Amino acid sequence: MIIREEYLQQLISWKDEQVIKVVTGIRRCGKSTLLKQFQEYLRQNGTEPEQIVSVNFEDLEFEDLLDYKALYSYIRERLCSGRKTYIFLDEIQKVSSFEKVIDSLYIQENTDIYITGSNAYMLSGDLATFLTGRYVEIAMLPFSFKEYAEITGIPREQAFADYMKNGGLPYVAVMDRTDEKVDAYLEGIYNTVIIKDIEDRQSRRERDPEKRKITDIVLLKTIARFLAGVIGSPVSIRSVTDYLISSGRKVSPNTVDDYVEALTEAFIFYPAERFDITGKQLLKNNKKFYMVDLGLRNHILPKRRYDLGFSIENIVFFELMRRGYKVMIGKIGRAEVDFIAQKQGVLTYYQVTADMTSQETFEREMRPLRAIRDNYEKIVLTLDRFTIGNYDGIKVVNVEDWLLRKA
Repeated sequence: MIIREEYLQQLISWKDEQVIKVVTGIRRCGKSTLLKQFQEYLRQNGTEPEQIVSVNFEDLEFEDLLDYKALYSYIRERLCSGRKTYIFLDEIQKVSSFEKVIDSLYIQENTDIYITGSNAYMLSGDLATFLTGRYVEIAMLPFSFKEYAEITGIPREQAFADYMKNGGLPYVAVMDRTDEKVDAYLEGIYNTVIIKDIEDRQSRRERDPEKRKITDIVLLKTIARFLAGVIGSPVSIRSVTDYLISSGRKVSPNTVDDYVEALTEAFIFYPAERFDITGKQLLKNNKKFYMVDLGLRNHILPKRRYDLGFSIENIVFFELMRRGYKVMIGKIGRAEVDFIAQKQGVLTYYQVTADMTSQETFEREMRPLRAIRDNYEKIVLTLDRFTIGNYDGIKVVNVEDWLLRKA
């Protein structure tokens, strides 16, 4: 079992706090394994087996508990009087009206609740209303490059090429990574997320007649391929709609908006908003979208060569998220800064490029950072090692070195 130390420590730090711990992330990124690791931690630190109640709703053994009243009765019968009971509910979104169970358990004495879900829709609507101010989200991602390199044990340069090609879903790192096996595994994951997790989302939306349903899986996959192909480029709902119409699909912007929302709620794509550095305000138009795993991206796109720089940009975006930053796209005048990383009021500006050795590229990447007049740190991340250094306060850093540093 691969220890996800970073996420495990987050659960440990929140242990016994009076908030519900909600672990979210794309299917097969390791949420269920994380709960098992935390349960093992509890047992090793004096928690008795009867104090742990664990239900995985993907296990047929617990099918009868998909009724929320049956689930509540099952857990109530197992609460330990006078002692803390640790409750783990894995893929809880499968239970209709599960928020009623969570809310009722929360008000019981000596309960500590941990839930997981593969769709962000579970944190909207009724659940958010029930649990406002009473839950903390732990957003889980596939392996970082550092984790991937440590687990595979292969030389660093080969590991980075592998990571760029196959992605960081945990099982990919330990399987026999032939092209055929990886492709078949990713196909199964992708179809499950697109179909099964969207179905879970649909069942929760049935109570809201104003929400349109996702019924056209072909359209959903077409939009996913489009977004995967334009990673690193500004995208609007109108531009996606225009692309579909030009391809012969009759579709409205409202429908496209719903389908893009479904893809982000399933944790396949993550949006990054644009921020006007001079005006200090978020811009409403033209977000960028990054795909949670490059292996999935390579799987769904036609087999041809894609821009190396945008793939690295995708990796950096999620690494910044892993390190606890809020990540935005920067705009300064007509120029753009790839990322503004914000944490506790402190900003760091990042440019990302595959190679800085040509004078033209060097100047292009430096120009937006030089235009920023504040004193926050400014960094260019690149694959090349020839331009590493400090240029009037702007650091040029090798991206592999940066990824392997301790967060």
